[in-house]
Amino acid sequence: MKVSGILFDKDGTLFDFQKTWGKWAKIFLDEISNGSEKNAIKLGKHIGYDYTMEEFESDSIVIAGTPDDIAKKILEHLPTHNLKKLTQYMNEIAESAEIMAAVPLKPLLKELKSQNIKLGVATNDGISPARAHLKSAEILNFFDFVVGSDSGYGAKPGSGMQIEFCSRFNLSPETVLMIGDSVHDLVAGNAANMISIGVLTGIATADELTNYADIILNNIGEIPNLLHNKNFN
Repeated sequence: MKVSGILFDKDGTLFDFQKTWGKWAKIFLDEISNGSEKNAIKLGKHIGYDYTMEEFESDSIVIAGTPDDIAKKILEHLPTHNLKKLTQYMNEIAESAEIMAAVPLKPLLKELKSQNIKLGVATNDGISPARAHLKSAEILNFFDFVVGSDSGYGAKPGSGMQIEFCSRFNLSPETVLMIGDSVHDLVAGNAANMISIGVLTGIATADELTNYADIILNNIGEIPNLLHNKNFN
């Protein structure tokens, strides 16, 4: 079987989750807490974030949730804020996050493109910050398809983005890899009849992903070796 397409999650897959969002979250919480560290710590705990360690907990809503999901969770502690405005604000400042690649991305994506594989990104982040992050990493031009939770195809664990990727490029889902660091990513891939591959550059452990993944890799840098495997000739 020859792989015809690869659909990547963004945060935790292309980019290391903790290194990218750990410090950013602290700054964000300080801002919406009006500089009150006590309130920022409390709010962080509410969304599964350790303010002192600058790390997310494994069950944090931020890991796989959409900006709208996260904003709704925050509003449970900040009821005077407006949901639409808070979501928009989160998307705007997320664009400026200092992203940290999980592996050297340019040579990897260049190699995959040389094999005539369609490449896409399906993220529960908003489309505007998603494109900004890919552009900042200088890899946006490698992707044939980039969608977010606000692009009109739903959000993971729904499979709308996965189905659209296959439909747009006339790809058989059985020849497409869905690669992600969360259960949401893998469930979405399974629902679309893709090959679901888990990576360990997010928060989830191998034990947490194993029941949903066809294969688990340490990171996406191992994809070329996977493609040379006898199962993908």
